[in-house]
Amino acid sequence: MAYRFDINGTRYSFASLKVLLARATPERSGDVLAGLAADDPVERLAAQHCLADVPLKAFLDDVLEVDGDAVTALIAAQHDAAAFAPVAALTVGEFRDWLLAPKTTGAEIAALAPGLTPEMVAAVSKIMRAQDLIAVTARIEVVTRFRSTIGLRGRLSTRNQPNHPTDDSRGIALSALDGLMMGAGDAVIGVNPATDSLPDFIRICEVLEAIRTQLNIPTQHCCLGHVTTALAAIEARAPVDLVFQSVAGSDKANAGFGVTLALLDEAHEAIRALGRAPEGANLMYFETGQGAALSADAHHGMDQQTMEARAYAVARRYRPLLVNTVVGFIGPEYLADGKQIIRAGLEDHFCGKLLGLPMGVDICYTNHSYADQEDMDILLTALAAAGVNFVITVPGADDIMLNYQSLAFHDAQFIRDTLGKPPAPEFAAWMAANGIGEPDTALPSLEAALSQLRLPAA
Repeated sequence: MAYRFDINGTRYSFASLKVLLARATPERSGDVLAGLAADDPVERLAAQHCLADVPLKAFLDDVLEVDGDAVTALIAAQHDAAAFAPVAALTVGEFRDWLLAPKTTGAEIAALAPGLTPEMVAAVSKIMRAQDLIAVTARIEVVTRFRSTIGLRGRLSTRNQPNHPTDDSRGIALSALDGLMMGAGDAVIGVNPATDSLPDFIRICEVLEAIRTQLNIPTQHCCLGHVTTALAAIEARAPVDLVFQSVAGSDKANAGFGVTLALLDEAHEAIRALGRAPEGANLMYFETGQGAALSADAHHGMDQQTMEARAYAVARRYRPLLVNTVVGFIGPEYLADGKQIIRAGLEDHFCGKLLGLPMGVDICYTNHSYADQEDMDILLTALAAAGVNFVITVPGADDIMLNYQSLAFHDAQFIRDTLGKPPAPEFAAWMAANGIGEPDTALPSLEAALSQLRLPAA
């Protein structure tokens, strides 16, 4: 089905809903690279006007089909007609107005999640300003639990990311303690391993478990190795709290990560059977990022933001504790500069929250991007206002293993002090009991604290 819109006597025609979504997307380098972007701002404006008039039901009838694709089938299977009913008669533009209406509550928006498809939420995000994206998600509360409660309104959680270039146990512990003394780590203490060997994976889990148990911290930890390594560690009865995996919006893109839905199903069942969490706890952790499918030549002609939203259909299948987009990690080929990174971060958070996910953001950029820490300050502040569940923090904002720039522990403290966003209640109580965050409390030096920890042998 073709979609058309006239501006000043010029007719713009879009051959399919897939093309229309791509042309309506705010400018980003990845879509230009893929040959999907609008030719100029006027065509983009025409596409956005045209998209606003598309009925939401069109996304059920004119499916963005990918032959034999399990993610496409999953999206169709997830759709709940009863949950969709309150907005079923609306167009994309009318849906935007409904979301922004003062009388629309966060609970009403959250109740829609099972009835919305990724393409619907991607579409409405494309015709919204930054303040619109913030205003809507600020109303939505998506709460998950393990040892701490994440996503409560008015709070901001953090991932303490103590990466080390050689996975040295003492180096990981030192960085983790640095963050803990700044109040970082209530969402998770999570390490990206430099290698994906099973012995290193298990050792990292044991180091993080030693820190958690010996300091009696109400949080959870994660070694962010491949899901197959996590499965082997679970089989060995290692102290695995969360199963992590990067996911994307098509089978082909997920194959590039070495995963299938069946493998994720197996991992979810295995971590539940391990029995380390309270009954009903959320046990999975997923990362995504605009451009992942394009970089794997697995986008099937869809724009990168729509493909990103489709990844959230995979994530929500498993009721995860945490999901975060790594918004600027792939590089300027996909998000060229600070402006595009800021826009993408707000879009990803918006789309994930509308689909019912506990969204966090790794507010980051690569060293060859046209971005800097001031751009990250802006995005952090905007996301905090939007009610982001958690952000990722590293020592000094410089990840020395992955070689990219993120947020520092101090940045999260800035938001907590400035906007009054405390951590998870269990973690806040632990901080208070240990004098963390009290301005006149003398904390032990990192070396002294580290010397008291009994770490597993390297």
